[in-house]
Amino acid sequence: MDGITKVFLGTIVANKDISLKIKKGEIHALVGENGAGKSTLMSILFGLYQPTKGLIKVNGKEVVISGPIRAGGLGIGMVHQHFKLVDNFTIIQNIILGSEPISKWQWINYKHAKDKIKAISERYKLEIKPNLKIANASVGMQQRVEILKVLYRGADIIVLDEPTAVLTPQEITSLLAIIEELKRDGKTIIFISHKLEEVKHIADSVTVIRLGKVIENFLAATKTKEEIATLMVGRDLVEVKNLGGNELGEVALKVKNLFVRKIDNKKIMGLSDFNLEVKAGEIVAIAGVEGNGQTELISTITGLIKPEKGKIFFGNKNMTHSSIQNLYKHGLSHIPEDRHKYGLVLEYNIIDNMVLQNISQYPFSKCGLIRSKAIQYYAQSIIQTYDVRGSKSGFALARGLSGGNQQKAVVGRELTRKHKILVVAQPTRGLDIGAIEYIHGRILEEKTRGNAVLLISYELSEVMSLADRIVVLHAGKITGNVNAKNVIRESLGLMMAGQTLEKGETKNA
Repeated sequence: MDGITKVFLGTIVANKDISLKIKKGEIHALVGENGAGKSTLMSILFGLYQPTKGLIKVNGKEVVISGPIRAGGLGIGMVHQHFKLVDNFTIIQNIILGSEPISKWQWINYKHAKDKIKAISERYKLEIKPNLKIANASVGMQQRVEILKVLYRGADIIVLDEPTAVLTPQEITSLLAIIEELKRDGKTIIFISHKLEEVKHIADSVTVIRLGKVIENFLAATKTKEEIATLMVGRDLVEVKNLGGNELGEVALKVKNLFVRKIDNKKIMGLSDFNLEVKAGEIVAIAGVEGNGQTELISTITGLIKPEKGKIFFGNKNMTHSSIQNLYKHGLSHIPEDRHKYGLVLEYNIIDNMVLQNISQYPFSKCGLIRSKAIQYYAQSIIQTYDVRGSKSGFALARGLSGGNQQKAVVGRELTRKHKILVVAQPTRGLDIGAIEYIHGRILEEKTRGNAVLLISYELSEVMSLADRIVVLHAGKITGNVNAKNVIRESLGLMMAGQTLEKGETKNA
């Protein structure tokens, strides 16, 4: 890619004179802050956007990539950060969409497709359920479907845009092994990631982009994670860690004898006899492999589903069968795992999205009339405080923002709202290291304000940095409830696998 510039609406410069050379059969990492222009640059390579200036050469030949079909014909495939899937289609229908194998009389040959998909999924250990509808598939499985779509089409140049952002640690290990296998097969990989451990582990070379410009190109082995981080954000980063020390208050959130059926399979219990207390000024983290009851717990506490049995209390008040609106009125804030499905109305602008739960309350409305100036002032203060880039002062549609900036908008809204209980799932998913540092700091501020925080994260480093106490879930049951200061990663791993540890095993050596 030579001298690529992309300008939106005549004023917004997403990429400025970017040149990028990637060798055949290498893994090239593309890193930078949220909104730096990484996804835009790769969308140009995939034909979703046309460059304002610049040219592209594939295997030494100049090409015009007019769209994704043309990109596919050139052997370019892209796994997007935000999945491009049809919810009411099955997994197999999504994988073959646009590349359906046709038999006699123009019937789709599903047997041929299934055999090919099965061979690919077994080779790369991408477990799926071919006949499951995407709407019922977990986030992790949807990610695997996106990867299979590219592999099914036989791409030689594969762009992976934040491919590990939604995966569990075990799935990440598996995916990195897949990427290395693809490299051995002669594939060229462009790997967009904010996780510098993964970049150092897997990349041959690295390009750092900041504010739409290339800052530096280098071999991955020549720089440390800290040096790459400094190039990304333009400053040194400070580690944010929960040091404890503050006095805890009364129990703010209590879950008692909770039984909940799995969302995607009502025949199975997602949570069984689950008990939990979170005190004011305390951060309790739920650790565990995805699919072990975390989603059911979040959905029940936030009113999205009702439990089979059990009770949920905010303070001394039973909120088990309260409406979602009532839960918010009694002090709930919720940062959801899936920002698209539960966090934003994508066709609304950012300003409107900032007051979704409170639009009927003063100062946002009065006597049933919306007060636009008050809404705009409130929303723009969140945008400024949380550095939500590309929002055009809040008037941009939520759909038009990068994934990281969408996440910052959701986090900003939920932390700014008046609340006593914060239920937060994957708060830093898709965020760059600078934004992660900032969000972690804001979550720790919840302690000093006397708010109760229930954190659900699949990132063990995040859990161990932020939590006062860690509760480990396996198959819907608690296998550990430990002080975060005294636990080691290996002990958490054993509990996540279903082993209940004996007293004393969680202490540091």
